[in-house]
Amino acid sequence: MALFLGAFGASFFFFAIALLLVKGGNAVQAPDLGNPQVLAGQKFVQAAWTIILFGLPSLVYALATFRERPLQELGFRPAKMVSFYILAIVLLAVATPLEGWLGMLNRRIPLPGSLVDLERTTDRQVMAYLKLRSPLDIVINLLIMAVLPAIFEELCFRGVVQRILIQAFGHPWGGIIVAAALFSAFHMQFQGFLPRMMLGILLGAAYWYSGSLWTSIFAHMFYNGIQVIIASYYPKMIDDNPSVPALLGVGSLLLVVGLVGLMRRQSTVSYDEVYGLRADDLFEDKGNS
Repeated sequence: MALFLGAFGASFFFFAIALLLVKGGNAVQAPDLGNPQVLAGQKFVQAAWTIILFGLPSLVYALATFRERPLQELGFRPAKMVSFYILAIVLLAVATPLEGWLGMLNRRIPLPGSLVDLERTTDRQVMAYLKLRSPLDIVINLLIMAVLPAIFEELCFRGVVQRILIQAFGHPWGGIIVAAALFSAFHMQFQGFLPRMMLGILLGAAYWYSGSLWTSIFAHMFYNGIQVIIASYYPKMIDDNPSVPALLGVGSLLLVVGLVGLMRRQSTVSYDEVYGLRADDLFEDKGNS
């Protein structure tokens, strides 16, 4: 964890320095997102931020930790069963009413005005990103807001952070839940903390039971992609907070629990399989030395 946090902090620092060198004093000023050139630059910065901040420290951790097949150790391998890819996508789809209900609950929690203002600023930035000026914009938006976050956020929070925390807790669900809480908190949008944490838990469970990071990546990508497409053609969705009946939320919860249970029954992944052999190798190395 210390190795990963050190790499993460270094990536953040060097990205901030690079941004200051490129933009100078403008780096701390609110960008004019009505200017197409400024908006294009902001989208490039957003893409670079996602790759560098989440991808680079994860790669450093993998190369320093695993002697063989570092990316496979972080989950870049086929799922135990092909059906897990479909189950993960369906899992997030049926969780949508539950997400909405948790969002309603979350908005009743009082938050400092500074956090609310920050979230409103983020919403305005997202609305500017999603404004379509040409057919190519939807492709660029899907890349920046669906594809890249799905790959690099899953690599960071599920591939690395969840792996470390599961080993620390000695049990998968402790690591899955705490990693999901960190995943949600890092977005700095606390009016949506609970629903985003719930999605993080489901993505973590999909990864753990399937044994493949591609499972959570595809589900994350599908979920974000649908939201980007809908919000691009219906921008009011960003500000709308529709009321979700409690009965619909309960039904969604039951479906979610049922699908996670189905994944668990079909899974052959175990804690000993992922961590046990690694520990044996470590003790063997110590004995030989």
